Amino acid sequence: MYIKEHIPIIISRSHLQTTHPFFGRDVPTSNGSGFIVSPDGLILTNAHVVANRRTVKVKLQDGRVLDGTVKAIDPVSDIAAIKVESQGQLPAMKLGTSSELRPGEWVIAMGSPFSLSNTITSGIVSTVHRGSRELGLRNKDMGYIQTDASINFGNSGGPLVNLDGEAIGINTMKVTAGISFAIPIDYAKDFLMKVEKLQQEKEKSSKGWFGSSGKDSTQQITIKPKRQYIGVTMLTLTPSLIWELQERIQNFPDVQFGVLVHSVVVKSPSYSAGVRPGDVIVNINGNDVKSATDIYDAVNKNKTLDVTLIRQNKKIHVKITPEETE
Repeated sequence: MYIKEHIPIIISRSHLQTTHPFFGRDVPTSNGSGFIVSPDGLILTNAHVVANRRTVKVKLQDGRVLDGTVKAIDPVSDIAAIKVESQGQLPAMKLGTSSELRPGEWVIAMGSPFSLSNTITSGIVSTVHRGSRELGLRNKDMGYIQTDASINFGNSGGPLVNLDGEAIGINTMKVTAGISFAIPIDYAKDFLMKVEKLQQEKEKSSKGWFGSSGKDSTQQITIKPKRQYIGVTMLTLTPSLIWELQERIQNFPDVQFGVLVHSVVVKSPSYSAGVRPGDVIVNINGNDVKSATDIYDAVNKNKTLDVTLIRQNKKIHVKITPEETE
């Protein structure tokens, strides 16, 4: 098995930064992966990697650390675009066509898990159109690529690559060993086209009869409207998925329904309330939670959430106050 193109250099690592309360300098709070899609420094990644920030630090494979600006974000599809400025052109990854992908094809998940240098894991495509409604993920009109290639922490936002060296997906989440999901690259292509169109419209609207109107035409573009935010990535637990997870994970909670918390954004409302990856949410404000849609509805309708979750068969109660995304 081989990759025809030489692609490791175009994988980037993005670090979220915040100001240290005592020392007054920027320190990293989390990290993820991304990949360069145009020679002028445009990078694709997951929206949850940038976590509603406007600037990130981007480390390239050659060791350079560049300031990145989050140019556009689609929190529903979980796609974001970052722009870095560099002297000279950067090597860009060729984008494939995910609609041509077939079950059984070999793929490679690339990224920088656990803040390490470029790492690859290989596997096969299990399903090319795992419906988001079935998974309980955000976009009800979206299908995901399911693969057994391991997508570890820090791999999110990196490319899922075919054997021709083309990106055919964006690594998104790993549920457990052998079950990972990626956003099809065709969705990312549509996202980039919308971003380009909106950017052109912004530039036109920023100019009047006598030139610039003074408006900032470089501000971040949000494809979807603002939403209430609790800072988790989650997965609906279907009966078959519960059975599979209980077979694979020794201490997986003994539940009949619920929503698995896959990841929690540091300093988000859920993190501050005490929610942690691996928790299973089973009730909110007295109502059973049987799908991620139940959580989205509760978040958008309530100012506070009284949440019951199961952590290694122990019942825990927390209170979450949703925030509006920037």
